[in-house]
Amino acid sequence: QAQLVESGGGLVQAGGSLRLTCKTSRMITSTFVSSVMGWYRQAPEKERELVATYTGDGRTNYADAVKGRFTLSRDSSRKILYLQMNNLQPDDTAVYYCNRDGPLGSWGQGTQVTVSS
Repeated sequence: QAQLVESGGGLVQAGGSLRLTCKTSRMITSTFVSSVMGWYRQAPEKERELVATYTGDGRTNYADAVKGRFTLSRDSSRKILYLQMNNLQPDDTAVYYCNRDGPLGSWGQGTQVTVSS
């Protein structure tokens, strides 16, 4: 089973930026490219929600709340998924999870992002 390990979270002031990284293992490159892979987040006392994801054919989908601020990218040769987050706001505070194949798929352990006002 594929393993996902997130990093890059931290504490940042409103308006700041962070880049999250999801390193995968036990996954061949073709599977990495063709999988539905992306990021979810869960804020305190809220349900986990989709942030951004690659579809199986390489298109990207973003939650309305992050469009224009967050950018999803990947390094297929290294099988790493990135989330560049700019102009962070306090509402972006959450644990961010890397995911493969949707809510019933594989999850990383999460990385905390805290945005102070």
